[in-house]
Amino acid sequence: MTKSKKSLTYADAGVDIDKANVFVNAIKKIASQTPRTGVMGEIGGFGGLFSLNTADYERPVLVSSTDGVGTKLKIAFMMDKHDTIGIDLVAMCVNDVVVQGAKPLFFLDYLSMGTLNTDVAEQIVKGVAEGCSLSQCALIGGETAEMPGLYNDNEYDLAGFSVGIVDNDKIVDGSEIRVGHKLVGIASSGLHSNGYSLVRKICFDVLKLDVDSYVPEFGKTLGEELITPTKIYTETILRLIKDFPVHGLAHITGGGIEENIVRILPAAGNVEIKSGSWEMPPVFKYLQEAGNVKDVEMWRTFNNGIGLIVVVPEDAAQDVVERAAGMNEKAYVIGEVVQKKKSAAGRIKWVY
Repeated sequence: MTKSKKSLTYADAGVDIDKANVFVNAIKKIASQTPRTGVMGEIGGFGGLFSLNTADYERPVLVSSTDGVGTKLKIAFMMDKHDTIGIDLVAMCVNDVVVQGAKPLFFLDYLSMGTLNTDVAEQIVKGVAEGCSLSQCALIGGETAEMPGLYNDNEYDLAGFSVGIVDNDKIVDGSEIRVGHKLVGIASSGLHSNGYSLVRKICFDVLKLDVDSYVPEFGKTLGEELITPTKIYTETILRLIKDFPVHGLAHITGGGIEENIVRILPAAGNVEIKSGSWEMPPVFKYLQEAGNVKDVEMWRTFNNGIGLIVVVPEDAAQDVVERAAGMNEKAYVIGEVVQKKKSAAGRIKWVY
């Protein structure tokens, strides 16, 4: 056996514990900007502590979700822009919690890099903190891992974990959806965080563009369009369920409208969706034309301009649209729940 002449350390293998400890102190300052009643202690312990105040709940239920950002990370790498990708991370998790009627409580993140770049990591965590503030939840902990040899230089991966609370009698699970209920679609901010493998295939392989390419249809560079953060719907949803009979909520992520709306439909119901009933951001038409993407593939891959669907009785639909507008959200009545037919091939019918 050949021995090393030098006394090797973890840092020699690519893991710098001292640098990681300095970064933890920076995270503490960032996390302190996301205060919320219930947070106990500070980041740095073995686990995040949160005290549940259940006085307002007869039968409190915790709702949890975990997600990542997918290959949208590649856009952040290409642009060397890392201050908004954390917003995407929070949005993908918290939106899944709040559509069940739950108030977000706290969030944890996982960041893994080949070599810890503290400047980049701090930008990422600042974005996470901003997402938490928008979501009305606290960043109470996480993990930063340095994994030399696993990631390319200047690349990283992210995962997030969110927990919320709702009273058992106020869970929004679609069980009260009935035939005749209307679907109100609330606009997305663009692509959100889905379909980026196809986006990159079209933009970089087919069109041979780069992130600095100016796209007239967007009125901005390609990178600026693609890095636009996922919209966080926490405040919008919590206000709507407080004032209206909201019987179903669907976060439109991977799988598009078709696969996400059926997750909350009762067994006896189908939906009809009126194509063209909302304003579709230019990025979707641009991608469809450039990639020669068929309609069916567009609907199963992207949100196509609708990031959230609210299902309400017919007489509440227009009021929900107007209330959303009052919260600076674009909203549209895009369809309705119809009786399921045995002969129907699928549960979604598009009306043109």
